[in-house]
Amino acid sequence: MKNQKLRISKIINYAGAFIALLIGSGFATGQELMQFFASYGLIGIGSILLVLILLAFVGVQFVKYGNKYKFENPNDIYVHICGNKLGRFYDYFSVLFLFLSFTVMIAGAQATAVQHYNASSAIGGIVLGIAVILTVIMGLNRIVDVIGKIGPFIVVLAMVVGLLSMIKNWSNIGLAQGQLQALLSENKITQASSFGPIGSVLSYVGFCMLWLAAFCAGIGKNAEVYEEAKKGQVLGAIGFSLGTAMMSFAIFLSIGKVYDSQIPSLILAGEISPLLANIFSILIMLGIYTTAVPLLWNVTARFFKEGSSQFKVATLILGAIGIFIGLILKFDKLVNYVYVLNGYLGILLLIIMIIKAIKERGDTN
Repeated sequence: MKNQKLRISKIINYAGAFIALLIGSGFATGQELMQFFASYGLIGIGSILLVLILLAFVGVQFVKYGNKYKFENPNDIYVHICGNKLGRFYDYFSVLFLFLSFTVMIAGAQATAVQHYNASSAIGGIVLGIAVILTVIMGLNRIVDVIGKIGPFIVVLAMVVGLLSMIKNWSNIGLAQGQLQALLSENKITQASSFGPIGSVLSYVGFCMLWLAAFCAGIGKNAEVYEEAKKGQVLGAIGFSLGTAMMSFAIFLSIGKVYDSQIPSLILAGEISPLLANIFSILIMLGIYTTAVPLLWNVTARFFKEGSSQFKVATLILGAIGIFIGLILKFDKLVNYVYVLNGYLGILLLIIMIIKAIKERGDTN
């Protein structure tokens, strides 16, 4: 196995699945990037380097544990990391959080359809929800194949929009920080953490971990070649963090124009070209879809065997409930409450993982 030639296409596919899971409605719309990074100015954008390091670390660890221990229930990874009592708490808490995150995806699709297409307030969420339910029923291996191919495309186009917007608005770099401070003083923009950029980074990585844990453990379990899955996590963290940095900086440069928008990234794309805005609106929907699918899969797979009739029925019922909740709650408020509050519990999991990794390294030396 050590001498087996690594397949670049497979590594890219794993990286794409990693990116696609994280990119979601918050990233694609720019709403989470504004709250977690752009709202702290240049220091907040610089802190994304720490996001890269931490996401690469946790992605590799989750895949490693899944590959080594072949968890029958992917959520058993929490018990392995935290022990029985705390691990079971994270097991059940993560199910609730992932389901709430799925409702955020529905709300994001709804907000995008309303803002860009002037569609009915329900149509975007309903269409997305139906597509997600049908995909989840197909199973994990099919999910990785589908979203793994979409993920790289999404982040590359997001980088293009971010780069073009930065070039267009570069002259505003001297004014942006002042505009941001004025908006913050008037409480017109929401920051993810009252503990500054580092608190925001830890909260961000924390909620990302609760998305990644069971899904990446499942990838590790099913991987034909572990090194391909491992390298895919690192490449995925690099691609996602680079896209995050570019879009966050673009939002910062235009903070005076986008601060009160549900979908700030669409405003940036529209300033460049109406055609690009139309293309980017499709990108947002794809980004939401690629995240919503594994979120709903994680919830259903926790209780029912994939492929069983119970799994399919539960997917249909939980998907319908998530659609209903997502359609009645406001997108930006959901992002702030669901992601930020749950991110703090993710920080504790991150600390435990770092300590465990240090101990494991010590045991092997």
